[in-house]
Amino acid sequence: MNVKNNKRRRESVEKIEKAFVELLQTKELGKISVSEICTMTELNRTTFYSNYIDIYDLADKVRNKLEGEFSSLFADYDYMNGRDGVFKMFTHIKENQLFYKTYFKLCYDEKHLISIYDPHRAEKEFGTHNVKYHIEFFRNGFNAVIKLWLAGGCVESPEEMANVIKQEYRGR
Repeated sequence: MNVKNNKRRRESVEKIEKAFVELLQTKELGKISVSEICTMTELNRTTFYSNYIDIYDLADKVRNKLEGEFSSLFADYDYMNGRDGVFKMFTHIKENQLFYKTYFKLCYDEKHLISIYDPHRAEKEFGTHNVKYHIEFFRNGFNAVIKLWLAGGCVESPEEMANVIKQEYRGR
């Protein structure tokens, strides 16, 4: 029986996700088919559909998994007292470029963006008046910098990228 967390099912899910990520590097999400994934993984369509509703459900689950992994990276980070968070993040991005390229490709609705921004800190530094605009500006600008860096192959060092953000943010 293929129960939720048995070893065989976990291995099948890993194979499906790996094939999906591989395909996503050369194809748009809408051009990837269940048949293609099943052929690559040598799994039946039944196995795919026992784990996912469709390709978009797979994409959502992979994106959620990536977001969880990113969040865990900063689970113990002290935003109010730490200054190395941006460097830590850029180091992680450089070491895991495929992970982040995949994540951004799966942000097809642009609602899910990477950010280590703390809204409480924003309120402390800028007050509550129009802080939502500051946060949105910061998040989108930050993500644009990450995407540009990834597209260029992460040539600059994590230290250089952290300094770019610090210069733009003026040390706040």
